[in-house]
Amino acid sequence: MEVRLDDLDRKILAALQRDASQSLDDIARAVGSSKTPVWNRIKKMREAKVIGQQTVILDPQALGFEACFFVLVRTSEHEADWQERFLQALRARPEVMEAHRLAGDIDYILKVRVANARAYDTFYQAMISEVKIFNVTALLSMEEIKSTTVLPV
Repeated sequence: MEVRLDDLDRKILAALQRDASQSLDDIARAVGSSKTPVWNRIKKMREAKVIGQQTVILDPQALGFEACFFVLVRTSEHEADWQERFLQALRARPEVMEAHRLAGDIDYILKVRVANARAYDTFYQAMISEVKIFNVTALLSMEEIKSTTVLPV
């Protein structure tokens, strides 16, 4: 279900994406409104699920997660029970930052953050011991050029 947003809603969303820890006064000032209408709009957008959970973005390098792998998974299994086991295995692995089911030759792509290649191998060995996978290709990201959670509202 698409939610109808006006210009003020979009300005509020842009302000929140830049820094969700801002006070309502700061957001209202930035969008040219007053505090109560801003609060009411934020509340409505939360209820409509336009705004999801609020969290903090951590620096993976500062925490020792220096290696980012993009893992391409091909499977010969397409039954519902295999897919459920695979999804459970992915959800149980904190190293998996993102997982996408794809159209085309590759069935899934995973974004995996680990300390180093040895940690990736530990992750890989655990995954293949839990779920039968036809083919796995791991691509090491040499440099993160752009990463954002900001949508172009």
